[in-house]
Amino acid sequence: MQLGMIGLGKMGGNMAERLHLGGHQVVGFDFSAEAVRRLTSSGNLGVSSLEDLAKNLKGRKAIWIMVPQGQPVDDTIANLEPLLNKGDILIDGGNSNYKDSQRHYKEVTAKGFQFIDVGTSGGVWGLKEGYSMMIGGDKDPVEFLRPIFETLAPAKDKGWGHVGPAGAGHFVKMVHNGIEYGMMQAFAEGFTIMDRKEELHLDLAQIAQVWRYGSVVRSWLLDLTADALSKNPELEGLEAYVADSGEGRWTVYEAIDLNVSAPVITESLIRRIRSREENNFTDRMLAIMRNAFGGHAVKTD
Repeated sequence: MQLGMIGLGKMGGNMAERLHLGGHQVVGFDFSAEAVRRLTSSGNLGVSSLEDLAKNLKGRKAIWIMVPQGQPVDDTIANLEPLLNKGDILIDGGNSNYKDSQRHYKEVTAKGFQFIDVGTSGGVWGLKEGYSMMIGGDKDPVEFLRPIFETLAPAKDKGWGHVGPAGAGHFVKMVHNGIEYGMMQAFAEGFTIMDRKEELHLDLAQIAQVWRYGSVVRSWLLDLTADALSKNPELEGLEAYVADSGEGRWTVYEAIDLNVSAPVITESLIRRIRSREENNFTDRMLAIMRNAFGGHAVKTD
């Protein structure tokens, strides 16, 4: 089966390679000429324009979009529409806001095309382990693309599913990432507590390995944590700066809108934001207030 792909970064390139290994051909476009060359060298076909991409797709076109959420997705869809035929399928496999996906579905289907949103998890390990895919949209295009999903997933019947109507795929992926924030924060706090208990001389890399087997907290996230600690147990050369790509924020917004208490996810997001504040003003305010009402000592530069 052929699949068009736009966006051949690390994840998109790995997905294309996994599809090729599974017997599918990817026709791909990226603004990076090097990314296009890598795709061609892997046995797929890299092209230099959207027009060339559309020309090289035979029959009913299916085009997987892997570009940053927001305006880049809007622009990509607008540029593709003149190149499509009725019934062709657009797939947003990036981390778009689910409300954008609902809007894209309405706009695209009104013009005779089809649209599905695929929340995709797996990161740089997806090529080897397979991708988890949460799919939103109509049944027909999902079934048409079943061979693609079965190839990208960890197994034909595992790791992917049609979870609901348009927008559902990205909504579920959004919540998935919010949960991920909380899990990461809990591991980080637990290992920090153990690191501070200096009198016990705890080996964090060893403990992570122990927890990987039989423990209630065993997980792929713990596997990755254990591997990272084995390579850099003192976290040397790392800055305490944690980025967020948006899904955690959207999860918190939805929790508020739905009157759902989600303190763990919310606090994990706040901690990420706080990690970016140099010489934190909030903490300095707390220190000066403690000094004002209780005479507690304050540290100065």
